[in-house]
Amino acid sequence: MGRITEDLIRRNAEHNDCVIFSLEELSLHQQEIEKLEHIDKWCRDLKILYLQNNLIGKIENVSKLKKLEYLNLALNNIEKIENLEGCEGLAKLDLTVNFIGELSSVKTLQYNVHLKELFLMGNPCADFDGYRPFVVATLQQLKWLDGKQIERSERIQALQNYPVVEQQIREQEKAYCLRRAKEKEEAQRKLEEQQENEDRKKRSHPDFLGHRYKDIHTTPRSSSESVGHVQAPEIQEEHNKEKLNESEDDLEFWNKPSLFTPESRLETLRHVEKQRKDQEKLSEKKKKVKPARTLITEDGKVLNVNEPKLDFSLKDDEKRNQLILDLAVYRYMDTSLIEVDVQPTYVRVMVKGKPFQLVLPAEVKPDSSSAKRSQTTGHLVIYMPKVEEVIIGRTSKPVKATADSPREQSKERSKPVEKLEIDPSKHSYPDVTTIVQEGKHRPRRLGSEHKVVPREEEADFEDNPEVPPLI
Repeated sequence: MGRITEDLIRRNAEHNDCVIFSLEELSLHQQEIEKLEHIDKWCRDLKILYLQNNLIGKIENVSKLKKLEYLNLALNNIEKIENLEGCEGLAKLDLTVNFIGELSSVKTLQYNVHLKELFLMGNPCADFDGYRPFVVATLQQLKWLDGKQIERSERIQALQNYPVVEQQIREQEKAYCLRRAKEKEEAQRKLEEQQENEDRKKRSHPDFLGHRYKDIHTTPRSSSESVGHVQAPEIQEEHNKEKLNESEDDLEFWNKPSLFTPESRLETLRHVEKQRKDQEKLSEKKKKVKPARTLITEDGKVLNVNEPKLDFSLKDDEKRNQLILDLAVYRYMDTSLIEVDVQPTYVRVMVKGKPFQLVLPAEVKPDSSSAKRSQTTGHLVIYMPKVEEVIIGRTSKPVKATADSPREQSKERSKPVEKLEIDPSKHSYPDVTTIVQEGKHRPRRLGSEHKVVPREEEADFEDNPEVPPLI
């Protein structure tokens, strides 16, 4: 059975960042709640509260919700309207399809001066003669009753006939209370009988199975095989009979006529819950524990495994000297469900507990490897740098350190350094020093090229064809 807990309220307060003290709207429908509790302490600022389709039998612990404007308690087990006087701001109350038979309890709503809408359809009191005139005359602040607007003429007529209608309502309430008392006694008697039958089955069932298993285990070893073959089918047959009996009991329960009462609703819920628990136990028995998949053999051989059945590609990037593994992980899966383990000769990725293992064609550096997740495709990309080739060369013999080694090092430093010199007479490149002649030359313009014509004043000018033109 469900209960109102802090965790339940927080889970239903996501629209308020899971903060419950400032919560203004809360929906706790279809939670199998049997009792109203804690809400008036934890959520003082509530304005809208949905509690429909539960098993609440009494209105309680809501009187401190001063700001509450709308309370929905439809489809519950409420038999009386009470404890709502403190809800000063209550404007709408929905009590559709409950078990309210004491129609006179609506008088407690006279203190809720802001109450404008009330729903009581589907309750036993709604079938009373004079139900609507009684409510209209009792709650003069109401504007709507069961989705129908209250006219002024209707209220005047209801007030005129109120003494007669009130007497009719009291008589009908009295008859209903007597009928409900008998129904409660009958329901209590059925519950006790059902409990006795279950206890009888529990006492008989384990003893029978215990004797069966005892016979099998105490049989001599020489004849164990024959006895096992004889009695095992008997046990299986007995299990089949039990399943058949359970299915028959279930069919009988649903076909059995019953009154619509709070007790019948509770009985139905308990029956469904029992079926669910039995089904869970049966599934746990049938569930077989899979043996752990072998990833590395006893002789140390690493196997290729793809249990999650993911597409992948392995590329060899020769330019950057690395291996790139692209694993097509599910796009919307949380990254916290992925574990990556890079080893020198293989890589292992655990995806939701399922291993993906791949043997690498070359040795890699685990410490320098990195993994990234694509934000568009969700793929997991692992970069694994390859181990560089080691070049083995000759090693010089170690020099023994002596006491005068620092002096020898200083002498070697003081020796003149020999430098290489090139014979200038044997150079083969042209002498650039003779290319440019001394003399003043005008700067060359970017315009059209023209030949330099010597002036008449320069009589000693000599045009040497071997000299290259100026740039």
